[in-house]
Amino acid sequence: MSRRPAPARSAATAFPYVRWLLAGAALSVLVVVVSPPLQRKLVSRVYRTYRHYLHPPNGSANLRTPALTGYPVRGVDVSAHQGEIDWRRVGREKGVKFAFIKATEGRSWLDPYFDQNWDAARAAGLRCGAYHFYRPNRDARQQADFFVNQVTLAAGNLPPVLDVEKTDGRSAEEIRRGLRIWLRLVGKRYGVKPILYTNHKFYLTYLHGHFDDYPLWVANYQVSAPRLNAERWIIWQHSDEVLVPGIRGYVDGNVFAGSVEDLNELLLK
Repeated sequence: MSRRPAPARSAATAFPYVRWLLAGAALSVLVVVVSPPLQRKLVSRVYRTYRHYLHPPNGSANLRTPALTGYPVRGVDVSAHQGEIDWRRVGREKGVKFAFIKATEGRSWLDPYFDQNWDAARAAGLRCGAYHFYRPNRDARQQADFFVNQVTLAAGNLPPVLDVEKTDGRSAEEIRRGLRIWLRLVGKRYGVKPILYTNHKFYLTYLHGHFDDYPLWVANYQVSAPRLNAERWIIWQHSDEVLVPGIRGYVDGNVFAGSVEDLNELLLK
C-alpha cells in the first residue's frame, strides 16, 4: 500500500519547547516596556501558569504533609500568586479559621490583590491578618511607615506580621537592627506586638536568641512538628503545597498552636 508523504513539521511541532522559549522571549520584551504594576501582574500570571500546567496539583501534596492530628485550627496565607480566590468556599472549609494576606513589600510595593482579598476573606467569616515582606536592604522605618499607611487594622483582626526570609546581602546584626525598628514602630501604631514570620533555617541562623518577646510563626516542612521548643511558636506553616477548595493551585498551609478560643485571644481588641 502506498503512503502519502508526511507533511513537513514546523519547528514548534518538532521541538515543543520552542513555543515556550518564544513565549518567554516575547514576555521579556513586554516586561521591559510596560509599567511596573503591569510587570508585577505579568510575572504573577506566568508563575501561576507554570505551576498549573507544568506542576499541576494532583493531590499528592497531602502525601508530603504530615498528619496534623492535634491541630484543629487551620489557616492559609496568600498573595498575588494565588490570583482570584473564592473566599466563600474557603470559609466553608472545615477547620480553616484564619487567613494572613500579603499587603506590602519593601518601601513601595502594594500587593495588587490585597484589598479584594482582605474584604472578601473578612466577609467569609475568617479571622484576618496582614503581612509585610521585609527587605533588609531597604530602610526599616520607611517600610514600617509604608505598611501602616496601607493597612487599617481594627478590633477582630489578627496582629500585623513581619515576614523576613531574605538577607539581601546584609549582615545578621544589620538585619536584626532593622527588624527591631519595624517591630517597634508598627507595634506602637496598632497597640499590639506584631507576629514575626520566618523559616526554620533563617530563624536558627539570624534570629535565634533574639526577639523572644515576640510571637513566632515558623515555616518548617517535611516534619511532624516544628523543630523548635513548643513554647516558642504560635503558628506553624507546615507546607507550601496544600489544596484548599476555592484557591486555584497550591497554597501555604498553617496550623495554630491552640484552640479557637486561644486564637480569639490574639485578636485586636
